[in-house]
Amino acid sequence: MDLYTIRIIKEDPNIYRYLRENSYWYKALNRDGRNIRFLIKEMKERYKLTTKDKLERLSSNINMIETFMDVLK
Repeated sequence: MDLYTIRIIKEDPNIYRYLRENSYWYKALNRDGRNIRFLIKEMKERYKLTTKDKLERLSSNINMIETFMDVLK
């Protein structure tokens, strides 16, 4: 693995945890360090860190607050 790939893995605890849970990525990263972007994409989908997921959580929280406000009326 090249130093750039190792630095990315060590800087983000989510990537590190995902890599530990899915060890088959070690082989892919050793063969080609450019696979890190696919690892990051898969990790974000698994841990629901994509923009779409964040917007859904925000929308859900807003709906919960609206419901709470309606109850208080």
